Formats: sequence, C-alpha cells, structure tokens
Amino acid sequence: MSDPKPLTGQKALVTGANSGIGRGVAIAFGQAGADVVVNYVAGDDSANAVVDRIKQSGGNAIVHKADVSSEDEVGVMFDRVVREFGTIDILVNNAGLQRDSDFADMTLEKWNKVLGVNLTGQFLSSRAAIREFLRRGVVASVSRAAGKIICISSVHQVIPWAGHANYATSKGGIKLLMESMAQELAPTHIRVNGIAPGAIKTPINTSAWSTPDALKNLLTLIPYGRIGLPEDIARAATWLASDDSDYVVGTTLFVDGGMTLCPGFSTNG
Repeated sequence: MSDPKPLTGQKALVTGANSGIGRGVAIAFGQAGADVVVNYVAGDDSANAVVDRIKQSGGNAIVHKADVSSEDEVGVMFDRVVREFGTIDILVNNAGLQRDSDFADMTLEKWNKVLGVNLTGQFLSSRAAIREFLRRGVVASVSRAAGKIICISSVHQVIPWAGHANYATSKGGIKLLMESMAQELAPTHIRVNGIAPGAIKTPINTSAWSTPDALKNLLTLIPYGRIGLPEDIARAATWLASDDSDYVVGTTLFVDGGMTLCPGFSTNG
C-alpha cells in the first residue's frame, strides 16, 4: 500500500495557489504531509482560505503575497520560506494568466505581461529554489532528491492556439525551460518535471465550460468525455513530488483526458 502522506517532513511552495490548479495542489500537498507556502498576487481572503483548509486537515501552511515576475519579490519570498521553514524541498511553478487577443491587435503590454508571469516567473522561482537545493544537498531522511520542481504548463506547449499566441508561446517556453533545467541539474539529484493540463474547470477558463453549449463544444475536444478538475492535477503533482517518482526526470505528464490525441482523427479524419 502506498504511503498516505508521502511528503511528510517536506517544505513546499506553490505559486498562484489561491485558486484553481494551484489551490488544488497546495491542499493536496498539505494532506500529503508537507508544510506549504501558499503564494498569490491578489485575493487575500481566498489565499487565507487555502491555508485554513490545509490546517483543518492537520497540515501547516502560511501565505505569502508576491508577484512572481518581480525578481525582488521572489527573492523576499524565498528568504521568508527559508527563514520560517528552514529550507524548501518542492517548488510548484503554477502562477499563470491569459491576456487574449488577435495577433494583429495584440499590444506589447499584453505580450510582456503573459511572458513575464508565465515564463519569467518560472525562471525566477526555479533559480531561487535551485540555489537552496544546491546549498543543502540531499537529506536522505527527507527525500532521495535534493529538490523537486514541477512546472505547470499546458497542452498548448504542443497545440498552437490562435488568438492566444502570447499564452501558447509562454507554455512552449516552459517546456524547454523545464527540460533544460532537468538536463543540467539531474547530476545534482534535483528532479525537474512538468505537468501539461488540458481543459480544467478553473476560473481562468470559465467561459469554456460555464454554459451547457460551451461545455458540449469543449467535450468534443476531450476523448475521455469529461472536463478535468484541479484534483486531477493535484494527484499528479503529489506523485511527481514524492519519492515514488524518483526516477522520473525531465518528463511532461499530460493530464488532459486525451486532448492531445487529435480527436478529430478518431473518425478517420
């Protein structure tokens, strides 16, 4: 039987953790035994509610408000993590947003905002975590790895998305950022992997599932026949953060109900 608390004794930071996928991952990590830092940039009440939920299940958690696209704010956040928890063992790069536009009308502000949060934010947080992993090294009583990073991407790291070029570009960048970090850091026993969610029922994509017609259209893209939930991603993240996946390095786990299987070809194209 698998360990019901596979992250016991570990310290985790989840960015963008006050709603959606990040919320689900933070709660699951707390239930799995980790101490959790709930990062967010707006929405004090929702962030505090995540901490309360973790504590209700017997876990320990704190909130930290920071914009992951700000080098200074990321530095302050990691200083606090180490100060309060002693170290960090797991980073989940989840913070992300959309600023959609037809390409010809897309402003530089929209382009830079999405790339700044979705891609640069993962670089800044990963760099800070890696520096602590390298300083501390492997503590065998805690984990077989010196540290674990999970980069939340999207099926749009491989599926082009008209009207969302900034978003799809950021996700394609995350794929190679993750793989490049994994390749470089594997010899130091730092594991870096990715999760590429498909359509997940979160606030970022409410318009895609909030009406019966919208949901019906969405389901035509999902062979498995249902929309995903944050808990689907949370279970995958918990496994990737645990020693059960210790030999998994540089892999993107697609959690998408088959969306990347090109369902339009299921009837011979």
